[in-house]
Amino acid sequence: MECEDYKMEVKFLNYYHNLLFPSKIFLGYRKNMNTGFCLKMLQVFISRYYCNRPGAVCQDPRFVGADGLTFYFHGKKDDDFCLVTDSNLHINAHFIGRRNENMKRDFTWVQSLGILFNNHKLFIGAKKTSTWNNALDRIDLTFDGQPIILPNREGAKYLESNSSTSITRNRDTNSVVIEVEGNFQIKARVVPITEEDSRIHNYGITEDDCFAHLDLSFKFYSLSGEVNGVLGQTYGSNYVSRVKIGIEMPVLGGEREFSSSDIFSTDCAVSRFSTGTTQLDSKEVFADQYADLKCANGMDGKGVVCKR
Repeated sequence: MECEDYKMEVKFLNYYHNLLFPSKIFLGYRKNMNTGFCLKMLQVFISRYYCNRPGAVCQDPRFVGADGLTFYFHGKKDDDFCLVTDSNLHINAHFIGRRNENMKRDFTWVQSLGILFNNHKLFIGAKKTSTWNNALDRIDLTFDGQPIILPNREGAKYLESNSSTSITRNRDTNSVVIEVEGNFQIKARVVPITEEDSRIHNYGITEDDCFAHLDLSFKFYSLSGEVNGVLGQTYGSNYVSRVKIGIEMPVLGGEREFSSSDIFSTDCAVSRFSTGTTQLDSKEVFADQYADLKCANGMDGKGVVCKR
């Protein structure tokens, strides 16, 4: 297959828009690729295509709300922010980043999520990585403070029957689907900042840290109309977008209202979480986690204006 056939593959992949990382779809094509460039273009296409869908949180945190509108929320490096908060679901994100001396903000990315539901705590994060190798798995997972070890094999699955929770690899490494029946689904992939990304955006990435982070796609099954959070608010029954239409990089403020004191804290100003009061202390979760380790119309990024 030559590079001029790339458009045909894009058209083919469009039919499978319900899959976030359709590795099986183009796996057969890899054998026929004559250049690595063609494969790289496919990977770029997949990332851009699915990061433009409602519920996506990717890159230098770029959000696509339930209304299809894209906005950026930069937060602050080394801090935690509430992405979604509802009566039976609370999701915080830990941001990592670098200070740009020529700007008034940090470059930031989502390094990990702390997810609370019922009486459970689920953690997923990207391990700090210097040189990126996609064959090495860089995902951290814990459930109620206990590390989850998944074989590096597509289809490997962890089941927690008491909470209707499943975690499944949809690639051999660095990509999983987390699902809690009747509550939510998260597709998460750990990705690095490449040298090319750093050069284009002036991130200043060095060899000691490629700032591995999470690209995420959320689906929710039972949110209430009172849901809030950076992303969650866009699913609310009375939500009216604050995003300015037409500008290249619409930025959403609200650091104070969405700020959390810890990855598993529910103390952000807009918190709606009301269950799970008997959960483990978040510091105990992290202590357990690291003690046992042995070692994140086709939408074009602006969408359409919808109000509910």
